[in-house]
Amino acid sequence: MRKNLIDDGFRADLVETASFEGIFEIPKIEKPKKIIIPDGIVPFSKRKADKEHKNFVCFYEHDLRFRDCLTATDNYLDELSKYPGIISPDCSLYIDMPLCLQITNVYMNRAIGHYFQSKGFYVIPNIRWGDERTYTTIELPEKIAFLGIPKHSILSVGTYGCVKSKEAKFYFREGLIAMLDELEPEVVLVYGAMPQQIFEGLKNRTHFINYPDWITYKKAGGH
Repeated sequence: MRKNLIDDGFRADLVETASFEGIFEIPKIEKPKKIIIPDGIVPFSKRKADKEHKNFVCFYEHDLRFRDCLTATDNYLDELSKYPGIISPDCSLYIDMPLCLQITNVYMNRAIGHYFQSKGFYVIPNIRWGDERTYTTIELPEKIAFLGIPKHSILSVGTYGCVKSKEAKFYFREGLIAMLDELEPEVVLVYGAMPQQIFEGLKNRTHFINYPDWITYKKAGGH
């Protein structure tokens, strides 16, 4: 039978085996059997620099640099399976983004994360929120940014390029507090800087582990 050459773009095949959460049916990334702390984190576009495959692969970079992994995920399974694990894609959630797009990018984060997990990968969920509509119930009956994520587990967040302005710092801190309240994680990986304005008074809420962004890492002589 001839396949339809037109793809609807929503990659329903990614979630064929998924469980879902909430009114928007966000795919779940399941809690791992044990917590594994990455030795290091390498961005998807720089993964070949990790010739020994010691680091987890992350997606803390411009979406264009990893869009092929979202649209043609199977093409990367063999290569990415050489690494100890991945952090689910950091699909952008800008505070001035329409809410429907913020919800869509939460969905894609979980869908790709679930798919890799279904293929035997160790997956650490990346948590990204946008404006207060994503991490409170001010407009929606659920905190969309935290759906599909296990409680009392290991999570990851990225500050790189996301906390430059006063407004951005405000939303990041508020969302971080909401995330700690909602998910009560045991471990939170932080890719990028940990500004005092954001993390002040929160470091006793969980075990934060900081990883430098790729540029800072390379400038410091990282290999």
